[in-house]
Amino acid sequence: MGMDYSRIITIEPGRRSGKPCIRGTRITVIDVLEYLASGMTHAEILADFPQLSVGDIFACLAFAADRERKMEIVAA
Repeated sequence: MGMDYSRIITIEPGRRSGKPCIRGTRITVIDVLEYLASGMTHAEILADFPQLSVGDIFACLAFAADRERKMEIVAA
């Protein structure tokens, strides 16, 4: 279920302290989630970060949903 974000979200030990980032950038998943949570629209994020795509934003959401789903399994 959900999109395959594995080609978009990468984790590299030397980049942003190993936080999940959007491929080829230093923009982390949490950065994008915080922008969305603050009320920024997809269009506003894309205007501020032209190297991103709508697919990148959806990949961040899918990554976060997958991580949350995995945490539920561990807690059960």
